[in-house]
Amino acid sequence: MTKYSRRLQKIGSSLLISLPSEWIKNNNLRKGSIITIEINNDSSISLFPPEIASGEVKEVTIPYHSTSMDSIVNQIYGAYLLGYDYIRIRGISSIKFEDRDTIKYAMRKLVGLEIVDEDGSNITSQFLLDATTLDAAKILRRMNSIVAGMCRDIMAGLRVKENNMEKLIIHRDDEVDRQYFLLVRLIRSAMLNQRLAHKLNLSNIDILDYRIAANHLESAGDYITDFALAIPQISHIRLVNEITDAGLLIEKMQEKSVSAFVNKNRTEYIEIVKIYNKFNEIMNSIKELSANMESRNNTQSTIAILNSIYSLDKIARCWVDVADLVKPVHLTAPLTGA
Repeated sequence: MTKYSRRLQKIGSSLLISLPSEWIKNNNLRKGSIITIEINNDSSISLFPPEIASGEVKEVTIPYHSTSMDSIVNQIYGAYLLGYDYIRIRGISSIKFEDRDTIKYAMRKLVGLEIVDEDGSNITSQFLLDATTLDAAKILRRMNSIVAGMCRDIMAGLRVKENNMEKLIIHRDDEVDRQYFLLVRLIRSAMLNQRLAHKLNLSNIDILDYRIAANHLESAGDYITDFALAIPQISHIRLVNEITDAGLLIEKMQEKSVSAFVNKNRTEYIEIVKIYNKFNEIMNSIKELSANMESRNNTQSTIAILNSIYSLDKIARCWVDVADLVKPVHLTAPLTGA
């Protein structure tokens, strides 16, 4: 970062400063050019040249090759996350019917991306949401709400042995992924466009923290899905009760940690530590019960229990890690049992 010092000059009734000649040259400005001035929350100001102030439409073309569909899908996701407004799939020949379905399915998993033009050898999609109207905190809360619902339902399904629970959970995990991609796109765009970052009231630290928090929520959804796969093998009544108790603590940790992060409430951290320690006590009891079951040669059930223990601990760690993002500086001791 280059710093400049300027002395205020008074001309008539106005106070003026000159702009750095290097900045003027790099942005091709001249007499009569209109720049945008924004006042930040910390009383500093930001200056934006016309092309940044008005916004730049980003386009990308992805060549179609029927032998590389995985690569095409990955490029679609990558272009979306990098903030491209138009994503075009262009083929020398016609796009195969099954490949067209694969491309459309990938695009449907990305919030705000809609197909606006299509013919035999081309598919064009456009991101139709205005980034300045989005809110990182609201998207994170939406992710959090879906994940919380997944966790509650999986614990209820554990008690009643509901069939096809894992299919319902997997479907909702896909929605978590959709919101995750949208949030990553937004914060990456804010990193590249300081005017957008100011509009969204996101500092560089906020952008980094939201990226990390979103990753923890997305991971929690994945771990809940893994836990759902183990449920059919868990039937021991004491084990079901203890896992349910652990689930209630996980729910409290999630509520407190995400709320603390969004509201930047550092006082919640100690309470989350206490809940996590209680969670660890229950997990130790479950491990002991699992060891007893293993001694009775109930191998299939033991494997399911071990998988559930692993998944539950990973879910709980996600909420601890979210809480760490708002941890006060003086709280440097590691969590008990972490």
